[in-house]
Amino acid sequence: MLVTTTHTIEGKKITQYYGLVSGETIIGANLVKDFFAGITDIVGGRSGAYERVLKEAKESALAEMVQQAQAKGANAVIGVDLDYETVGSGSSMLMVTACGTAVRVE
Repeated sequence: MLVTTTHTIEGKKITQYYGLVSGETIIGANLVKDFFAGITDIVGGRSGAYERVLKEAKESALAEMVQQAQAKGANAVIGVDLDYETVGSGSSMLMVTACGTAVRVE
C-alpha cells in the first residue's frame, strides 16, 4: 500500500477514487513515563519515552487508515494529513488522526 502526503503519484495514473479514509488513536499519559520525562526536562535532552509513544500512536493511526483503504479496494492513499491534539481532563491524553483519500492506481 502506497501512502503519500501528495495529491498525485508521479508516474502513476489514478483510476478510481474510493473516498476519505481515516484512523484515530488516543493515548493516555503514563505516570512512570511522566516521571522520567520530567527528569529529562530537568537535565536537558530529548524525552525518548514520549517520542516512542508518539511514534506508536502515529503508526497505529496510519495502520487503521490503511486498513480502511484496503477494505474499500484501494491500493494507495493520497493527500495524507496527520493531526495531533490533546484531549481529556487536563489535556491528559493525546489524539493522533491520519486521514487521506483512498485510490486505486495503475
